[in-house]
Formats: sequence, C-alpha cells, structure tokens
Amino acid sequence: MRWSFKIARIAGIDVRIHATFFLLLGVVAYFYGLEGGAGGGFNAVLTWLLVFLCVLLHELGHALAAKAYGIPTVDITLYPIGGIARVERMPEKPVQELVVAIAGPLVNVVIILALGVVLLATGSMNFGSIVGHPNLLQALFATNVVIVVFNLIPAFPLDGGRVLRAILATRMEYARATKIAAGIGQGLALALGIFAAFNGWLLMILIAIFIYMAAEGEAAIVQMRSVTAGLPVSSAMVTRFDTLDHRSTLNQAIDVLLGTSQHEFPVLDDNGGFAGLLTKHDLLVALRNSGADTLVTDVMVKGLPTVLPQTSLDRALDFVRQAGVSALPVLDNTGRLVGLFTPENVSELLLVKTALGKKKRGMA
Repeated sequence: MRWSFKIARIAGIDVRIHATFFLLLGVVAYFYGLEGGAGGGFNAVLTWLLVFLCVLLHELGHALAAKAYGIPTVDITLYPIGGIARVERMPEKPVQELVVAIAGPLVNVVIILALGVVLLATGSMNFGSIVGHPNLLQALFATNVVIVVFNLIPAFPLDGGRVLRAILATRMEYARATKIAAGIGQGLALALGIFAAFNGWLLMILIAIFIYMAAEGEAAIVQMRSVTAGLPVSSAMVTRFDTLDHRSTLNQAIDVLLGTSQHEFPVLDDNGGFAGLLTKHDLLVALRNSGADTLVTDVMVKGLPTVLPQTSLDRALDFVRQAGVSALPVLDNTGRLVGLFTPENVSELLLVKTALGKKKRGMA
C-alpha cells in the first residue's frame, strides 16, 4: 500500500497501481525503443497497457463474483507480475470460493472469444504470426490464452490453487484441503523454479518464489484460523503496553521506543481516549523527513477500526487486513483502551496451542 496509489474507482472498488509498474513500462519502452525507435517503444508500451487492462478485467471478475455473495473488495492493485483483488474475507462455502476463483479466468475466456472472432473476420487468425511476430490484436489474444492457462495451475495464489482447494473442501475439512492444495502449489513452484533456473529465466524464478511463499502463507493463515476459531480477542491481545500523549513529539516517542520492544504505540487524547496509532516504521520515516520536534499527531495513523475484547479473532484479523496496519486498539464497552490486538500475538497463541496439543497427544 505504501508503494501504490489510486488511479480509479470502478464499481465501488479502488483500483491502485504499484510504483514498480511504471518501472516495468520504462524498461519495456527502453528495450523496444532500441530496436524500433520511438514508434517501437510506444507500441510496446501500448501493448503492455492493454495487457494489464485485461488483467484488471480479470480481477474485476473475481471482485464482482465475490460481491454477488455479499463480500466487498477493498481494492485491486496492479503489479508488474499481475494483479491482486483484496477481498474483505474469503467465501465461507467451497462452492462460493470455486465461483469467485473461476470468475477471473472466465473473463479472459470471453476476451479470447471476442478477439478470436475479430481475428477470424479479418483473416488474421494465423498461428505462425501469433507465435512469431504478432500484431496488437494477435498479441492480446495470445496473452489472454497464457493468462488463462497460467492462472489455472493448481498453486496458490493462482486461481487454480483456489479451485483445487474448493473442490477438496467439499470432501474434507477446509484446513486439510488448504494444506494439501498448498503442498501441491509449493511442489509445482519448486519445479518451476528449478526449470527456470536451468534456462536462465529470471522473471519465472521470481514468480516461482512468489508462488511458493504465497502458498506457505495461505496455509499458515488457514491453520491459524482453524486453531483460533471461536476464541475472542481477549485471549490474544497485548495488555501491557506504553502509550503516548497527543502532545508528545517524536523525540519523546523515541525515548519510549528505546525503552521497550513495542512497535506500535497508542496515542491518547486529553480524556485518555484513543486518538491514533504511531508505528515504529512511521516514526523512523518521519524522523528522517520532518525532524524530532514533529508532533506524534502529525504522523500517527487515524481513523482505525476498533475491536472489543469479545470480538472473535477471525473478525479482528479481517479488520487488521482491511486496515493494512500491524495492530488495532481494543476498547471496552465504555470506550476505554484496554489492549492492543496484533497478528503477531495470535501467532504466539497458535504456537502455544500447538505445543499443548502435542503434549496431550504424547500423554495419550
């Protein structure tokens, strides 16, 4: 989020572009410009922009399918290697996840059919040209075919991995289905990485690493949710923490930072109410840019959602993900700050419960 910015809002969904996307366009323009001059560079950039328009439509397919099940999409972000639609929560039923996962590739299938009709009508449906030196429409046709085939590989975070998980989840527990699908995804990513390394395909190596890590992360998240299901925020929240007064400067915040291992600091107003959250990252960035005399209120994150001690861990984790922060304030029914909720603490709770589970199995 820190490296991306909003460019549009479509169907109530923010569309964002990551800064590295423009780096990709610059590289494309440079290398194709060396071959074909300014015209060649322009055509190459135009082709890439149209390709990413197809990627955006693909992600909108996911988002609108999720919306049909009452699941809002926070935003869609375009990266050099593709796009990601960030939904507020995953569908609860396997059939719903199957529909949401397959909706993206189906959009590309529609694009392929539309482009195919145009190519046939103009006599340009020539396999040799499409593979060798395609024109703009042929390049878009071939790219959408690649998008469909690639995304249906059964590996997280690709759509095929989610389709596989949804199918498995109709016959077994969701956590086990995720573990199996993630394992298959990691195996395929490893094979892809080895193959790409032998052929010197740097981009494919990066994609393989991304797929491997995403599969591992998905499995960890689902395992965490299965272990913590039904537990309240109070079972994992931080209750011992330092706070900052809203009149404090960054210089005063440094003293608190150095005296604790805490990374997030609630900022309180004159009545002791929660005013905002100052993170270690924002503190250090502001020190470089604004100086130590800057007020914490100029740097802190405002307008954060709050959770109650009785809020479920699942729901609180969704709030953290939607807000894009590392911690949320926990307020009691009177509005008093009683804790901090962090995914890190949930992970520690998971480790404790896993250790206790192993001990019980060992005693049985």
